[in-house]
Amino acid sequence: MLSHPTLDALRALKLDGMARAFEEQRLLPACNDLTFEDRLGLLVDRERSWRDGRRLERLLRAAKLKHAQACLEDVHYSASRGLDKRLVATLSGGDWVREGQSLLITGPTGVGKTWLACALGQHACRQGFPVLYQRVARLTEALRIAHADGSFGRLLTQLARVDVLILDDWGMTPLDQAARHDLLEVIDDRSTSKSTVITSQLPIEHWHAWLNDPTLADAILDRLVHRSHRIALKGESLRRKPPGKGEILDPS
Repeated sequence: MLSHPTLDALRALKLDGMARAFEEQRLLPACNDLTFEDRLGLLVDRERSWRDGRRLERLLRAAKLKHAQACLEDVHYSASRGLDKRLVATLSGGDWVREGQSLLITGPTGVGKTWLACALGQHACRQGFPVLYQRVARLTEALRIAHADGSFGRLLTQLARVDVLILDDWGMTPLDQAARHDLLEVIDDRSTSKSTVITSQLPIEHWHAWLNDPTLADAILDRLVHRSHRIALKGESLRRKPPGKGEILDPS
């Protein structure tokens, strides 16, 4: 007689994982042989797993990753790519995010820069860190619009709260002076406590010229480069390589 009121109470308390586990226990005769403590432990474990899964879903949805299925387990480490497996293993631990370090991924088109950045972003979500993917051109446009409608400060605050901000296609299009100032604001808010991932076809030594303002370039690169990990991918475009049987390609 207490089964239905208990389920209603669990759902009213938003303990959905526990409610599902309780329903399953009612239908499994083997659970009758478990102690109260064992059955309660199973209920609590299910609730924790349920909440972890829901939180991961929310983080991945909010991250807006270009390659939503990218994951570190599928990274290819062929010698021609120049990808250091030890560095990726170190990054997978998440200390770079906890310490607010940047990650700079460079290489020619098609070698997997964006895919790798999304895989690291997905892994950060699995560790509970909020992540956001943005192409630089779209971000600067969003910031320009925010100036016009009065939401610039609010947008900066939202960006500053994200633990991992992925800025894709850095150096692809010229920036005007307003966009350079806005990028400095974004990077400065993150420089001591949040992580920024940059992907770019331009080698890092060419970024100063692309920013095209010595003072702002010094300020932006000083905040990005000195506390960063670097990955310089190389090799042929993965888009031209047909996947082998059971192989997952990671084009950017």
